[in-house]
Amino acid sequence: MTEQQFIPQAYSNKVSQGTVSWESPSNIALIKYWGKKKDQIPENPSISFTLNACKTTTVLSYTKKEETSDFDFEVYLDGKHKPDFQPKIKTFFERVLVYLPFLKEFTFKIETSNTFPHSSGIASSASGMSALALCLMSLENQLQPEMTSEFFNQKASFLARLGSGSACRSIEGDLIVWGANTTVKGSSDLFGVKYTYAVHENFKSYQDTILLVDKGEKQVSSTVGHNLMHGHPFAAQRFAQAHDNLAALKPILESGDLEAFIALIESEALTLHAMMMTSMPYFILMKPNTLEVINKIWAFRKETGLHVGFTLDAGANVHVLYPKAEAEPILEFVKSELAVHCQNGQFICDEIGFGAKALINNK
Repeated sequence: MTEQQFIPQAYSNKVSQGTVSWESPSNIALIKYWGKKKDQIPENPSISFTLNACKTTTVLSYTKKEETSDFDFEVYLDGKHKPDFQPKIKTFFERVLVYLPFLKEFTFKIETSNTFPHSSGIASSASGMSALALCLMSLENQLQPEMTSEFFNQKASFLARLGSGSACRSIEGDLIVWGANTTVKGSSDLFGVKYTYAVHENFKSYQDTILLVDKGEKQVSSTVGHNLMHGHPFAAQRFAQAHDNLAALKPILESGDLEAFIALIESEALTLHAMMMTSMPYFILMKPNTLEVINKIWAFRKETGLHVGFTLDAGANVHVLYPKAEAEPILEFVKSELAVHCQNGQFICDEIGFGAKALINNK
């Protein structure tokens, strides 16, 4: 499939006004994507757990304009007008206009809210951009009712990617692969696809307790960080490693080997940050408390034999991953030993989820 297939022909229906709403989850990559080409194309494949509790709800209201002009929209977060969100949404609209040619024909009101605290250190771009992309696809589906559900999800993922790369992995669940590779049939650089191979019971209902180590703004944006992979001395090796790790993960997911799973995802997390520390300019997004948490997890795992591991995104927060069967003692450990390293003792309990849900369709 190419980008051209997402450019619509003439629409068969007309729509004057309406409201659609979607809730879409965040996700956490197990194999990391770091480095991208033009148009949000990843340099290497990634695979993620879709989350369940950490999600964005977006309500999109639209009214047809009498004349086609420039983009016309307002953005609200938790009921408050957010003009500072306008530039990012306008950039997104500009990128996707060729695929959604109706964008200049409507006045939009975008109302959004997150289940996790704003500025909590949880990236909202994946859940936020995927929710918006799904709302726009619901409008296009009214203009083009013959659209299949498979195409709907593919195009929603494709559009979400143009807003935020990782957002393309939030449309469906529970394991989503993004980036062309030889391990997962049907994988694509253009959109995320469901991981359809065998997954052991050990990885069903997997838990993710997110430790909010640092809620401040990152010193380096993800976009800048990705761009620093251009000319990075270890970039080629890293991209090859990601392909190898995805191939290695497949038999791990099938067999239920928790020790091998933990070793791989922790190595991926530390490799992500190693790439940041060895770019030019170099930067460190981990905080002292991030390292305290990691060392405590390692010590606790060695002492108890419980299958608790961690992963990191491009920030200081720690995602503590573990099977549901071992949740009780591990959560007690989080509360007694790890929460002290979180800002205001804050952490979020989440688990593997199964993708976005439509809430309102042309109300």
